[in-house]
Amino acid sequence: VEAAPPLLYVAGRRELLSGPAQAADLKGRLQREIALTGPLSVADYVTRCLHDPQGGYYATRPAIGPDGDFLTAPTVSQMFGELIGLWLVETWSRMGAPSRFQLVEVGPGDGTLMADILRAARIVPAFLDACDLTLVEPSHPLRALQAARLADAPLTPRWRDSLSAIDGNDPVLLIANEVLDCLPARQFERTPEGWAERMVGLGSEGELTFRLGPVGPGFLPPDHDVQPGQVVEQSAAQRAFASSVADLLKHHSGAALLIDYGRGTPGPGNTLQALSRHEKVDPLATPGQADLTQWADFPAVIATARAAGVATAPLLTQAEFLGRLGLLVRADRLKAAQPEAAALIDRQVQRLTAPDQMGTLFKVAALHSPDTLTLPALEVAP
Repeated sequence: VEAAPPLLYVAGRRELLSGPAQAADLKGRLQREIALTGPLSVADYVTRCLHDPQGGYYATRPAIGPDGDFLTAPTVSQMFGELIGLWLVETWSRMGAPSRFQLVEVGPGDGTLMADILRAARIVPAFLDACDLTLVEPSHPLRALQAARLADAPLTPRWRDSLSAIDGNDPVLLIANEVLDCLPARQFERTPEGWAERMVGLGSEGELTFRLGPVGPGFLPPDHDVQPGQVVEQSAAQRAFASSVADLLKHHSGAALLIDYGRGTPGPGNTLQALSRHEKVDPLATPGQADLTQWADFPAVIATARAAGVATAPLLTQAEFLGRLGLLVRADRLKAAQPEAAALIDRQVQRLTAPDQMGTLFKVAALHSPDTLTLPALEVAP
């Protein structure tokens, strides 16, 4: 995505990756690099683990779904993508049903969400007739999964590496589900002496370890209370992504839907986690072999978008948003058509909406231009 390209190395470190060391395992290369040039910020470490071209998780081994490392809402139930598809159709209608528009998905995963969106959108053929489909995906393994999943879809996508590659002047409808959590954040810890930056360095035996160092450039002292020992996260990448989406909407007009897990109000918290086979693992143990994520900072994303000149809708929880879109009605219809699957459908609804699962932690932010455009299910504050 725009804010976290596949190669995002700290200045002065790239030359260390050429030659024979390039073929070595990612953990070994990181250890040698840190020994030579010093600790990495948490954001730089996460970026390397996810996008290193030889050993990064998304560059080499992404695994999504029940048999992979993590689940996303589209892989929980088809109802999620179907409701998003209907949201897009209604939003397109409220935009005046333009004869041409660009449907953009950032970070399409394995293609399940877009396949469900397009299946639901078949009920309005004019929507599909007007649509040019673009998938923003830098990972070649994931592009292959997306191509296979969408082989029989009513639209043929084109792929782009970043939002900046989207051209033309047609209006845009953009979806980004679980993208913000892949955009890394630096971590800063309040100590009795003041602020320090949390870094990834080396321990006494050469193992990767967290340590505190001096605060580097770009730190923004938080305006909320933070006690000694607490950590705050700040993501330039998430803010840059919000700015890029806002610029796209200002130039083209349209709307963007950002769905992710994260904080709805500013506050401290170390949210870095690594997932492998649906279990939390040590984020330093196997760089590039587990998915690393950090919470979306929705207050910062929304503030950045507003500062860039686009309007934002009220932030909703995923449960509120899906409820307003008619999730329970859709579930009842599916259960009536497939009584034998009723228990499964009930479990899917629970997974998507229960407070102790995806319902509350996952949130929905929407950006739009012009500010007079009203968005389905987001017309009034919760």
